[in-house]
Amino acid sequence: MQSTQHLTIATTGDDILTLTAEPVTVFDDKLRALADSMLSTMLNANGVGIAATQVFSRAAMFIMASNPNERYPDAPTMAPTAVINPQILSISSATEAGIEGCLSIPGQRLSILRHQQIEVQYQSLNGELQQHTLTGFVARIFQHEYDHLQGITLLERVKLMAPQVEAMPC
Repeated sequence: MQSTQHLTIATTGDDILTLTAEPVTVFDDKLRALADSMLSTMLNANGVGIAATQVFSRAAMFIMASNPNERYPDAPTMAPTAVINPQILSISSATEAGIEGCLSIPGQRLSILRHQQIEVQYQSLNGELQQHTLTGFVARIFQHEYDHLQGITLLERVKLMAPQVEAMPC
């Protein structure tokens, strides 16, 4: 993937962020161009992931590209990966809280509980099926972006966690 044009990032209040993404069925140059533009937009905003819904597309696709930057100085380095029609096949019972930001919620960072290890399946830009076990920060990115494709932002994720948060001693 190479950098191209920057897209507009949807922010809290934009309806697209509440919609469920639609499966990708055509793997063509248009899809690759969207992936390239998403990567460029994400890197420009110092992100480590971006979902298609965040750039006003209903495609069930996101980009993961973990690299240390000013928002995530301790992020591991990984090559940009286009994740299309993702599924989470299994999750570890072990969870871990971590501070997350979101390009669609500028200026806010929240503590979010995520599974430490997940088994995932998705398609590549060529439509090839991929299956991987992800751990740590990369698993966190996948879960965060996967949430976007379900119409769930960090603000909704915090509400979903509310019973657990309330049970914690002050």
